[in-house]
Parts: sequence; C-alpha cells; structure tokens
Amino acid sequence: MLTGTANCMANDVLPQAVPGLTRQNKILFTTLGVVTILSVLLAVGLDKLWILVIPFIVLTVYASIIDLRLVFFLLFATIPFSTEVSFKNGLATDFPVEFFVIYLMFAYLAYLLSNVKNISSRFFRHPLTLLLIFHTLWIGVTCLHSYNIVVSFKFFLAKIWYVVTFYFLAGMVIKHLKDLRILFWCVFIPTFITVCIVLFRHAEFNFDFKHVNHLFYPFYRNHVDYACLLALLFPYIFYHTLWYQKWSNKWLFLVFSLVFIFVAIYLSYTRAAILALVIAAFALYAIKYRFIKPAMILAFGLLIGLILYLGKNNKYLGLAPDYNKTITHQNYEDLLEATYKLEDISTMERVYRWVAGFQMFNREPWFGFGPGNFYFNYKSYTVSSFQTYVSRNPEKSGIHSYYLMTLVEQGIVGLSVFMLLIFYALAKAEVVYHSLKDRESRFFLLSGVMSFVVILSLLLINDMVETDKVGPFFFLSLVIITNMDLKVQEEKSSAKSESE
Repeated sequence: MLTGTANCMANDVLPQAVPGLTRQNKILFTTLGVVTILSVLLAVGLDKLWILVIPFIVLTVYASIIDLRLVFFLLFATIPFSTEVSFKNGLATDFPVEFFVIYLMFAYLAYLLSNVKNISSRFFRHPLTLLLIFHTLWIGVTCLHSYNIVVSFKFFLAKIWYVVTFYFLAGMVIKHLKDLRILFWCVFIPTFITVCIVLFRHAEFNFDFKHVNHLFYPFYRNHVDYACLLALLFPYIFYHTLWYQKWSNKWLFLVFSLVFIFVAIYLSYTRAAILALVIAAFALYAIKYRFIKPAMILAFGLLIGLILYLGKNNKYLGLAPDYNKTITHQNYEDLLEATYKLEDISTMERVYRWVAGFQMFNREPWFGFGPGNFYFNYKSYTVSSFQTYVSRNPEKSGIHSYYLMTLVEQGIVGLSVFMLLIFYALAKAEVVYHSLKDRESRFFLLSGVMSFVVILSLLLINDMVETDKVGPFFFLSLVIITNMDLKVQEEKSSAKSESE
C-alpha cells in the first residue's frame, strides 16, 4: 500500500484528492462506518479500549489511498485532542498523534525510496535543512556517550520521527498559502473546541487561579501545555484575519477568536505565554525594520553576560530562596509578587534544576550526559540551599529550559548547532520578508516566524520541542521559512532568465 501511494505521489509531490464519491469510495466509507461502530461496541462490551485504535488504522489507510496529505492534515487535527496513554511496562505515548507520526514517517520514506530520481534536491540542500540534519545526527552521536544508552536511543528515535514527519514531509505538503490555510483550520477548530471545554469547566470555579490545573484532562497535561499551544497559534489566527475579507463570516469568527484566545491565555495564568507574545511583537518590528541580527546578538550577549556574572565568585548562591517562604500561592497577584521577590516555588524550583544543570555541564562539557538523561542524574549535582518543597520531583519532570537541557545532554556542540539553527532561521526570515513582493506571501512567512519566536521564548523556561503540543509547530515554522526562501530564489532565477 505504501509503495502504491508513493508511486501516486510522483506526479505532483503528493496525490491530489479525488473529487466526489465514486462507488468505490462509498464502499470504503461504509466499511469505515461499520468498522467504527463494531469497534466501539466491542471496546465497551469487552472493556478493551485498545480496540478503538482499529478505526484510526482503517481511516489512515483509507485516507492514504485517496490522498496522503489527508493523513497529514488529520494528524494536525488530532493534536489538540491528543492525550498521554501510559502502559504497565512504564512506556507512554501521545495518542493518536504518535500513531500518525510514525505511520507518516514510514509512508514518506517509502515515497523517497520509490521516487529518488524525481525528487528535487533543493529542499534537502537548503542550509536550514542541513543544520537540522547535523543537529539530529549529533544527538545520535551523543547517544554513544550516554550515561543511559536505552533512554537516549528512545529520545533519538522520537526525534527522528518528529523531524521526518514535521519537517521533511511538511516541506512537501506546506508549500503554498492554500496549504497553510487548510492546516490552520484543521488544527484551530479542534483547539477552539478544547478551549470552550476548558473555559466552561473554569467558569464553574469562577475562573479562579487556585483550580486552574484541574481543568485540562484529557487534552493537556497542565495549564502550561494549554497556554503554549494557544500562544503559538495566536500569530496564525492574527494573520488569517488579514487574509479574509472584512466583515465576512470567517473574518468575524477569526476576530472574535483572536480576543477569545487571548482571554483564554490570560485565564490560564501562564506568565511565560503572555511574555512570549510580547517578545514576538518585538521580533516582528525587528524583522520589519531590519535589526533582527543586532537584537539576537544583544539578547545572546546579555544572557551570556548574566551567566558569567552569576558564576564569578559563586554569586549565584545569593539567589538561593528562603525555604519557608518559597511556597505555592493560591492567588495570581500573590504569585506575581512572589516571582519578583524570588519566592515563587515554580520559578525557584526551576533555578534549583538550572544550577544542577550547570554543574552537570562542567562535568561533561563536550558530549553531555546523553539525550533524555537529565532527570536520571541531576540530583547528584544539586545545591541544597536552592531546594524547595517540590524538589522530590515525583512527576519526573525535566530541567525546564530547552537550551540548558541541550547543553547538559548534548554538550556544547549540540547547543552551538541548535543556536546556529535558530540564528540562521531568524536572519534568513528577515531577508526573505524584504525579498517577497506580495502582501499575502509576507503574511504567510510572518505567521510561521512569529509562532517560531513564541516557541523560542517559551523554551527559555520549558523543554517542549519533543512534545505533541509544541514540537510540530517548531518544525512547521522552519518549513515555512525554508520554502519561502526557496520561492524567493526561484523568483530571482526566473527574473534573471527573462532579463537575459
């Protein structure tokens, strides 16, 4: 089936959807319906929930026959509804997202093997693609030096299927504005539904801060996951309002949604999400007025300067919290005040782990401890004066900074390549923006770039690139920048040929 699909894709990158319902399609739809009903009855009757996977398999196979892009769009439609499923052996998966990701990875690889001669190498030769490949390969290298090879290998595999599906396959699917519009509606409508559910639940508690973490099951792990997804989608919503005619039904809905989603972000009481939107707004002006490079250099320089300052003569020890005052707050205003005073338990627990992270980096500066190995090793490197009430970490969470996690687990080479990828992407985005002639193409680019900046901002205090709610959009942003750059190059080449 995969080979047949791959051959079909050769004509136009991916096959076009078959219009209308043929007799064959009607039979397939009927079969799918029967299978779905029987699966639900069996799952309930036998108390075997895994049987519910069967309709997803049938649907995926059917969509692949019609148009593999349908599966890709279906994947994004499931992201807001995806839930973590744990097994008795300790393994866990994000269902159904990871199911679709793995399937699409193999489908894409089958296509590549079947159509090597028909594939343009321009996307693969792009500097962003090469940097991403090198970054992924370095993760594989650090697995060999890992303190726990099994854990690192699992991380590496997850990284591969994320990169293959959300970057390489997405690079073939999301080439034009119409593709992004389809993708946007596929992910936004389900997200909007989950927001309505969350806010309805929250209204029962008068939207208070105390109950905010009890609202999100089964769609989101916590209020951070929820707010991060809404924040990274915010630029897409904003630019979609500019793509539709004023006062049209879609325009009115999107304008309402823009306000609605911002209110939802605020009521999530997630400080990082609001700050990320502010940083994205600043980045927008930096790109428009051509100072994104100085802005990045300044930001990076200030960060390095702060780290060096705190490290000199162990000045960081002065930031150690008062154990008895660093508590969980039941009021949002109290939380904001505590954050300023370094008495917020969430913030200071992060500092506790960051201090351990720098100690770990000093131990393994070049190759790191291995992907996924921070949690299993960090407690031996903690500084007791930074300990908080929640330092036992029963939820087994990580370092809460993707940049520092990369440094600790992949060494200085891993972080350097990752930072080079980011710097190049943003610098290239600025160049591409000013090279694009039409308004819609610029909006297409900026929607991805601003979402990218939101994610980069969130990664300062979260480690979410390999999660189902954030990771797909990180790679999607890179795809948008890459493909828009290739479009500019193509336009320049055509113009040069015409002039000659």
